[in-house]
Amino acid sequence: MDLAKVIGKIWATQKDPQLEGLKMQLIQPIDARSKNAGSVIIALDTVGAGEGDTVFYITASEAVIPLKRKPALTDASIIGIVDRINI
Repeated sequence: MDLAKVIGKIWATQKDPQLEGLKMQLIQPIDARSKNAGSVIIALDTVGAGEGDTVFYITASEAVIPLKRKPALTDASIIGIVDRINI
């Protein structure tokens, strides 16, 4: 799992049927101190995150685990919203 900040949304009028009903979010990977830690990616939102939220996400083959419809085409899924980070 990695941390990211939701920075925007992706709107698609047509997408794979397995992705119907899921929001696609633009996320900026960050480190524990909220510094950028990589390139912006698109992730499927499984928890109802909004712009500005700090989230944790998973990638690769594990990204389909939280999705109800399988197989789904995704490389990243948001799986939680972070309330606080204590360092």
